[in-house]
Amino acid sequence: MLVMVRPRTIWALAAVALVVALVYRLGHVLAPFVLGTALAYFLNPLANRLQRIGLSRAWAVAVIALVGLSALVASALWLLPALLGQVREAVEALPRTVRAGFDLLTLRFPEVMEDDGSFLRQIMTDFTERLRLMALALVGGTVNTVLSAVGTVVFIIATLTISIYLLYDWNRIVAGADRRLPPEQAPLIRRLARDIDGVMTGFVRGQVIVGALLATFYSTVLMTLGLNYALLIGLLSGALNFIPYLGSFSGFILATGVALVQYWGDWGQVALIAFVFVAGQVVEGNFITPRIVGDSVKLHPVLLLLALAVGGTLFGFAGLLLGVPLAAAAGVVVRYFDAEYRARIRRRRSPQTEQPRPD
Repeated sequence: MLVMVRPRTIWALAAVALVVALVYRLGHVLAPFVLGTALAYFLNPLANRLQRIGLSRAWAVAVIALVGLSALVASALWLLPALLGQVREAVEALPRTVRAGFDLLTLRFPEVMEDDGSFLRQIMTDFTERLRLMALALVGGTVNTVLSAVGTVVFIIATLTISIYLLYDWNRIVAGADRRLPPEQAPLIRRLARDIDGVMTGFVRGQVIVGALLATFYSTVLMTLGLNYALLIGLLSGALNFIPYLGSFSGFILATGVALVQYWGDWGQVALIAFVFVAGQVVEGNFITPRIVGDSVKLHPVLLLLALAVGGTLFGFAGLLLGVPLAAAAGVVVRYFDAEYRARIRRRRSPQTEQPRPD
């Protein structure tokens, strides 16, 4: 039996295929546009709130831009020098740390390490040499460092410019898209869009808040305990908390490894550093995330990991940015059709009204 496909459906599928092909070919170029669109999307409710208290759209966008830029500059002046200093110290200390571990293994397991042809010895020697070259490249690569810094500045400026333009016109863009919806499917599309918006805003804003709280907690506590590179480890753990379990696990491995080198023999201090991440994970999983993110945001960790892996592999950095909204949209659509299917099954299985029996 032949199935008739409407021309509108064909055009929609062709448009989706064209967008996928463009993202695949131009992923590295589209990254500031995707990130700028995301910023405008999440800042639009704030701009609408400023409009409701009497500001024009232009002034609302200007206030948001000035406050955001001031916060960015203040963070860069206060936080960036210390963070870059710790990154450079960590990279320069890596070869020495690996050499210390190499000597420790030689002391503990001389029968394995003293043989010059040992496979383990060869691996560690190669690894140490690679780390030494990486440290030299970081310290001595002035031209590359400058070019990388210039590229980063250009990327930030482009992203902020795009987000400001889109934030100014966001309501008009949404209204224009709403007017062009097909009348027969418009209610369903609006309902799905509202559900996707609820999942997206709840998940991303919640994860940003949770990540900021964890980064502050880990950095403050680790610096109080005197751990080397505490700021770097804390910020990395908070940033990677966006990916399920990766932030706490990577922070635990890094902090424990640094503590083993720094406090070798003082096992109480090493255990205390490890306990910080265990306690942080317990508090985050049982109290912070349920209260801030909530149970209504139904993004399963496996779905999120799959979306990030596939998006990053196919489309690079732009795919990583698009992975979460695509996962949210897919989850909402699948849940909608699943609910419709189960409702239809229940209607079919519902017993018919019994006829009254004759006396």
